Amino acid sequence: MLVTGFPAGALAANCYVVAPAPAEECVIIDPGQDAQRGIEEILARHRLKPIAVLLTHGHIDHVWSVAPLCGAKDIPAFIHPGDRELLSDPAKGFPLGPGQELFGGLTLSEPDDVRELTDGTALTLGGVELTVDHAPGHTPGSVTFRTAGTPGTPGTPGTPGALGMPEDAGVIFSGDLLFAGSIGRTDLPGGDHREILRSLSRVCLTLPDETVVLAGHGPRTTVGAERRGNPFLSGLLPAARGL
Repeated sequence: MLVTGFPAGALAANCYVVAPAPAEECVIIDPGQDAQRGIEEILARHRLKPIAVLLTHGHIDHVWSVAPLCGAKDIPAFIHPGDRELLSDPAKGFPLGPGQELFGGLTLSEPDDVRELTDGTALTLGGVELTVDHAPGHTPGSVTFRTAGTPGTPGTPGTPGALGMPEDAGVIFSGDLLFAGSIGRTDLPGGDHREILRSLSRVCLTLPDETVVLAGHGPRTTVGAERRGNPFLSGLLPAARGL
């Protein structure tokens, strides 16, 4: 499996492109601010054809480019219904005061084709198979995408290229649920600290230690490294999925 990515825009939200192999169909995860140029470089380099955009949540730094990208490629966007309203009204995701505008009054719109994600859904898009886990806490509609694929193409994280990962390691695209050494913030509208801890226990800590975590911001890590060293996970135990 080919997994590529780069940090997009001033807020450095990681955008990922996932495909079974070069010259195949692919999905794009979280196309943030000014992400289109980096995406086009990846598509050209690996001869990929995008067939869908997947969104881990609705914050503007992760969805900024979704409408123009989907429109240009004539592809659908997938998002959890809990965050769908943020596609057209991103200011609802931030605590703005009276008269304040988000990014100078920036307006966004929904793509023409929006499809809603549900917990436990197994997505098969081209040759990419991903399982959706609803993981609220950072936002009500936050989700993760996990796969048991074997990404192993070498490359350098931080540039539009392939991310080298151990063979046979599962991967979770964690959005803003889990980071290397940290977790998603819960002080924005819709955030809930107790809820994010439940999501971490149910979605992340039930995975094998070798699972690679590709987060919404920052470097990659593994579930095992975060279980051992992430102070926000101290005292948390795995919880059964579905609870």
